Amino acid sequence: MATASATMDDAKNSAKNGGKNATKNGAKYAPKPGPGIKLTDEQLRARRARSIAIAVALGVLAVLFYIVTLVKGPGALVRPL
Repeated sequence: MATASATMDDAKNSAKNGGKNATKNGAKYAPKPGPGIKLTDEQLRARRARSIAIAVALGVLAVLFYIVTLVKGPGALVRPL
């Protein structure tokens, strides 16, 4: 938790360097974390299959909405509020 004095020091440092956002060590952004969890080939295949299934389902849903709109005709868009 930051204290009031730490906040004041940050404000002073920010004023010294022209208002640029900088941390105490001078880095603008936090360092990148190391490599994460390595997925096995089986997990990568399962992820790809799941992504393809979601994409196909979304495409089918979009086509279904389009077909229903065509079948209902222009009356679907003209209705009282």
